[in-house]
Amino acid sequence: MGLLDFFKKKDNSNQEQQDLDKSLEKTKDNIFSKLTKAIVGKSIVDEEVLDELEEILVSSDVGVSTTLKIINRIENRVSRDKYLNSSELNTILKEEVQNLLSENNSNNFRDFEYGNYKPYVIMVVGVNGVGKTTTIGKLAYKLKLAGNKVVLGAADTFRAAAVEQLRLWAERVNVRIVAQPMGSDPASVAYDTLQSAVANGDDVAIIDTAGRLHNKVALMNELTKIKQVMQKIIPGAPHEILLVLDASTGQNAIEQCRQFTQATAVNALALTKLDGTAKGGVVIGISDEFKIPVKYIGIGEGMEHLQLFNKQEFVDSLFKQD
Repeated sequence: MGLLDFFKKKDNSNQEQQDLDKSLEKTKDNIFSKLTKAIVGKSIVDEEVLDELEEILVSSDVGVSTTLKIINRIENRVSRDKYLNSSELNTILKEEVQNLLSENNSNNFRDFEYGNYKPYVIMVVGVNGVGKTTTIGKLAYKLKLAGNKVVLGAADTFRAAAVEQLRLWAERVNVRIVAQPMGSDPASVAYDTLQSAVANGDDVAIIDTAGRLHNKVALMNELTKIKQVMQKIIPGAPHEILLVLDASTGQNAIEQCRQFTQATAVNALALTKLDGTAKGGVVIGISDEFKIPVKYIGIGEGMEHLQLFNKQEFVDSLFKQD
């Protein structure tokens, strides 16, 4: 890497950090304005402060079970240290959230290079309206920016709008797309996409799938069929089953995660619309409950506003004091 590349990468990193900070502003305001009120006039972390903190975390959609874990850990520290100043609560809370993410399957993802497989196959799942197609478009943009040849597969053939929206993203990002008429067999589209990716020497193939099926059994059968068909072309595909969730829906996102993880072997998560919600705590709750890595976060509407999730940077930004 040349000197110019180094400074360019540093500038990009600074901009991404600023974007992340901005996207978490509503969540920070929600947590810390309430936390400040909870400890006014308090010299120690007592039961009343912990009750307030519990309510704050639950209202930020950290989730009840995860909140109770955090509160229990802080209680243990209070019991062990005998005296904790309430002004230290922000630091203590940050440390416990960091510890929780470290213990779970939360990784620090560094780049958009997937060199162990060619093509690297990503099957994207999620309900309609969570930003699934937009996330695919942004991911394709980031992958192409990193030097990858990308192809999209429009396997959500139940909605004409889904195919057309994916076409628009393919044109916008300038990547190839494989599509068939509405109502075609989704597995057939996935098969054609991978066949095309191999023939074209593509680095990454991203397969969109239907966002609405009648029930969990139908969902499981459809996704299983798509996987089996893809494995005829590339053994082991898909390498990544990416579930897209809308962070602004809070507990609803957690329920969607529960349904999809029961239907298929999800091994990566993307949380969208963090910039438009005060419920960013859902990232912590989902990481803790499902032990599936949050890999991508959506922090704005622009093509560049998809970031690889870095737990350290996320926690630092969430607890950063202005």
